[in-house]
Amino acid sequence: MILASDLHKSFKTKTGTVHAADGVSFEARDGEITGLLGPNGAGKTTVLRMLYTLMKPDRGHVLVDDIDAARDPIPVRRILGVLPDARGIYKRLTARENIAYFGRLHEMAPDLIGRRIEALSQALDMGDILDRQTEGFSQGQRTKTAIARALVHDPKNVILDEPTNGLDVMTTRAMRRFLQRLRGEGRCVIFSSHIMQEVAALCDRIVIIAKGRVVAAGTPDELRAITGETNLEDAFVKAIGSEEGLHA
Repeated sequence: MILASDLHKSFKTKTGTVHAADGVSFEARDGEITGLLGPNGAGKTTVLRMLYTLMKPDRGHVLVDDIDAARDPIPVRRILGVLPDARGIYKRLTARENIAYFGRLHEMAPDLIGRRIEALSQALDMGDILDRQTEGFSQGQRTKTAIARALVHDPKNVILDEPTNGLDVMTTRAMRRFLQRLRGEGRCVIFSSHIMQEVAALCDRIVIIAKGRVVAAGTPDELRAITGETNLEDAFVKAIGSEEGLHA
């Protein structure tokens, strides 16, 4: 389980201060997919970076399985699998070598790394690319490699920043099935998106963020109920247009 409580993060710019996160709070539960939904620039990536310890909040805290992410970042990183906004795979290595390298960083035994690579390759349909050098990979192939690398140590909690961004239709469908599989294994899954169809198709709970704030949160049915809209897209538009915010 991942708990975000009153997260604040500001950045100084030439034109003033940007409040990328302004009191963000939500809970992501085990065995569920929690979607962070919001327009581009809403603060989703900043929130995720605080969840996976890349950034420290100016105020507030993050608990991952009851471990304080700011106080004990190393134990938190061991139980997190993260697909960041920058995929950053090593182009001179094969997909297998990229994944194995991260397994070694997690101090996994070589035979266990091998078994995990085979399991992830099968789950993500990577058999035809596993031993290819990653330079020249398509966006979908890079994303699959980055996700397998993030999950090689079999983490219980998974954070994915726009995992279907730039993917074709068939790869997107395969990615949806993979996320549903992670949920079925009882993992806590958080992913961000600005695409309503992705969130509607996958999420048990949705957290809508606009201008660094949570403006609505709940199940899809709860969001439709509190906004008075029957269509989830209309509920989203109404929520981000609300100055006071809506909470289920």
